[in-house]
Amino acid sequence: VQLQASGGGVVQAGGSLRLSCVGSVRTLSDYGIGWFRSSPGKEREFIAAINWSGELTDYVDAVKGRFTISRSNRANTAWLQMNSLRVEDTAVYTCAARMRRRSVSRDADSYEHWGRGTQVTVSS
Repeated sequence: VQLQASGGGVVQAGGSLRLSCVGSVRTLSDYGIGWFRSSPGKEREFIAAINWSGELTDYVDAVKGRFTISRSNRANTAWLQMNSLRVEDTAVYTCAARMRRRSVSRDADSYEHWGRGTQVTVSS
């Protein structure tokens, strides 16, 4: 499966953005989805994950209460709603898919498919 992340941009601190992750095949429901972010000088960081049904989600502490991961298998799309953005949220955000769809994972190595990222820049 090929993934494409979009929806990034420049926003002021406190603002919101909604990232989308679209799959190239009509079976995105076969995969669990994760969002990660990367910025210069920092290791890739897990942000959020959702299992195939949407019943299970997981978030890194830094974004809990501000970010929401969701998906629509019918639309073949997953989203990351980001509210109350902070300057430190500035990064390239990438979505990934894993075959072990029933669970969620923070481990980047457990994801087999990765999309191109989308830049999110939060200004003060």
